[in-house]
Amino acid sequence: MTINPTFSAIPEKVFRDPVHSYIHIQHQVILDLINTREFQRLRRIKQLGYASYVFHGGLHNRFSHCLGVYEIARHISSHFERNYPKTDAHPEGWDSRENLVTLCAALLHDIGHGAFSHTFEKIFETDHEAITREIILNETTEVHQVLAGVSSSFPNEVAAVINHSYPNRQVVQLISSQIDADRMDYLLRDSYYTGVSYGKFDLMRIIRTMQPAKDGIRFKASGMHAVEDYIESRYQMYMQVYFHPVIRSMEILLTRLLARAKTIYPSRRRYFKETAPFLVPFFENEWTLQDYLNLDDSIMETYFMHWMHTSDDAILTNLAERVINRKPFKSVIFEPSTQDAAVKDLAQTLKKLGYDTTYYLAANESFDAPYHPEPDRQGDAKPPIELIEKDGTVHELSVLSPLVQAFSGQRIGDARLFFPSELVENHVDSAGIMHDETLDHFWALTRQGSLHTID
Repeated sequence: MTINPTFSAIPEKVFRDPVHSYIHIQHQVILDLINTREFQRLRRIKQLGYASYVFHGGLHNRFSHCLGVYEIARHISSHFERNYPKTDAHPEGWDSRENLVTLCAALLHDIGHGAFSHTFEKIFETDHEAITREIILNETTEVHQVLAGVSSSFPNEVAAVINHSYPNRQVVQLISSQIDADRMDYLLRDSYYTGVSYGKFDLMRIIRTMQPAKDGIRFKASGMHAVEDYIESRYQMYMQVYFHPVIRSMEILLTRLLARAKTIYPSRRRYFKETAPFLVPFFENEWTLQDYLNLDDSIMETYFMHWMHTSDDAILTNLAERVINRKPFKSVIFEPSTQDAAVKDLAQTLKKLGYDTTYYLAANESFDAPYHPEPDRQGDAKPPIELIEKDGTVHELSVLSPLVQAFSGQRIGDARLFFPSELVENHVDSAGIMHDETLDHFWALTRQGSLHTID
């Protein structure tokens, strides 16, 4: 348990929001958290990285997403408090003393995301979830100081919700499950800003059908179709937006750019200290939390601009130019388990043309399971969605829904090989005929189906 939900209540303040209309702030703690330097930093971290290179409106940030998750969590906890309060007769109901820890965890769940979050993590082996916990628990952060003002144990409680170890499973599942405040906001928000309709679903209907249970959260069976709509929306957003080949290509280019900078750093320390000073601790693997918080997307892009114009390393310059000026790799679908020979042929082709395949050839597998009918193997944070009928009978979602059953346990996506676009563009005429003997075999492979159509 945490504290009384009326702790430090204030006259309501609002943020205008294009997705939720208004975001309602009703506690001083929430307002103080929003005003911390760690949370304000999220204004400078894009939610979708380089997705805007395909969907040009997708420039929204982690700040607005975190506010949105908070607002959905506020709606859900208010709904539970009004309609399913915990009493002696209903011990499985919602304990209103959990409201504030729920709202704080919702607001802070992504605060550890860094510049170009997942791409950066691959190169420098950071972990945004671990950093989220450190921001909450480190006594030097403004976030910790605000939370500790509630009670000495409160920072640990908020961190436990985000870490999925909080004892109240209702709170954990509200923030992290197969249908949670986080996923519902990013689907609606990403759909809005990218200009697509795939991520839309009936949020308020889903919230109205949610109810607390002894071991988590369930949904009224009457709300099944709204839940189906959500599952289908998630599937469509992954297939049409998150797994878009050009977005993946730009992320690969960014990965290769950072990898090249890290590789050549030992021989060019002075250059990188002048052109990318905030990255030096990461090149040397001696970074602190403050070093991590010093970086954001705009700072990184300024460094890329420096490298494009001033580096004496041809690969670094070229990769930076491709990133800055949107020159994505082309890609072909392939089967990693059966097409090793085709991949080797493509690698040899690139080498003959003078490309270093460490940086100019990449395999990427992007798959997602829209719905898991069984608990995840790690244990528990994402159990199956359960529907409860009027007589109290509980069913796992896919048992009642043929639509969801079709999605259940399916890994959907593809594996692609990425390579420089000029490999095709500079050697193919208007009839699609390649006029370079070095590339003849590669082109033949795509026609035979060993490598699928180039995108």
